[in-house]
Amino acid sequence: MSSGSGANDGHAEQSALYQQQLSKIGEVRASLGQLSGKSALYCSNGSVARYLVARNWDVKRATKMLKKTLKWRSEYKPDEIRWDDISDEAATGKIYRSDYFDKSGRSILVMRPACQNTKKAEGQVKYLVYCMENAILNLPPGQDQMVWLIDFAGFTLHNISLHVTKLTADVLQGHYPERLGVAILYNAPRFFENFWKLASPLLEKKTKNKVKFVYSDSPETDKIMEDLFNMDELECAFGGRSPATFNINDYAARMREDDTKMPLFWSPENPALASEPYLMNNHGSQQCSLGLKTEETASDKGEETETTSDKVEETETASDKREETVTAPENSGETKTALGESGEAETDSVKREEIKTGFEKGETETGAEKKEETKTESSTVKLTSSPGEGVASPDKSGSSSDP
Repeated sequence: MSSGSGANDGHAEQSALYQQQLSKIGEVRASLGQLSGKSALYCSNGSVARYLVARNWDVKRATKMLKKTLKWRSEYKPDEIRWDDISDEAATGKIYRSDYFDKSGRSILVMRPACQNTKKAEGQVKYLVYCMENAILNLPPGQDQMVWLIDFAGFTLHNISLHVTKLTADVLQGHYPERLGVAILYNAPRFFENFWKLASPLLEKKTKNKVKFVYSDSPETDKIMEDLFNMDELECAFGGRSPATFNINDYAARMREDDTKMPLFWSPENPALASEPYLMNNHGSQQCSLGLKTEETASDKGEETETTSDKVEETETASDKREETVTAPENSGETKTALGESGEAETDSVKREEIKTGFEKGETETGAEKKEETKTESSTVKLTSSPGEGVASPDKSGSSSDP
């Protein structure tokens, strides 16, 4: 067979898959019925495709997921949150959008959990939603993903809340599918690995596969970061060469300017929200057949195709049960409220009991237990990414899909 014939066959296969995908998008549209206003704008072909990818091109599940998002957006109104609504949350720079992008053109959200300055989960989640909407607003044409840079400098057990983690996972996985490209956990302390074991079941497998543990004393770190970022732009805190630091006044001015752009973003005149044909090649060739996974077993599918919120409706997660059944120890005077309006409270001592930190157990574990409980700090997860609306530039590190 000639090379020309092979190329034609490949093109024909891509065209056929593209038509199948458009057909699936059409089925979701039909299931949604007549939409108007922002809901209609939100459901562009690219947006519908993200929900289909998150649910492995299962029309029924994707439609259910998208309907929940439309209901949530109509009630929560994430695009109407403004800087003055959340400025108190932003004061310490615990989350902010950098003024540079990664090499693939993705927005970057810098997160510093040690800079947590509030106690109510509701306010913390609202600020994260604001940051997500702002990052999406600032995505360049052809890109719809972002990068999270999480700096663990100064991080302690006091900064951990399973409740906030669960709420965050519910919102991000349920209403922002295919938005995360990669999450860099930079210099996470040893005890965080134990918390990760409790928190990771709240995440879907595709999301977990986008998490990379990176350590400044690892020989692999320089290459990982250099592959992703322009080191002259990257902050020194992450091994880059930029001396820039967070300045609340400068950041507030940037955000207020962005706030004026948001209404224009959510208008029929915005071509980014137009219902343009979805380009199949954005999702990569690994989507060999619709409705089928290429790397997972049927049992994995059952686990992954439900959002965290779906699971919560049917049964309590293990972490929820821990929160409800663990009683405060004798030194309850140290109780520190870390939750929202529900009135629930977590104590530092309860957190320590839940997390079972390596600090408390490390000296008594056998070598075999340590090997099982604590992975080497230099281990990393394969970097994945996924497409956006329009024609996305190929990610230098490969492509995949995620919630």
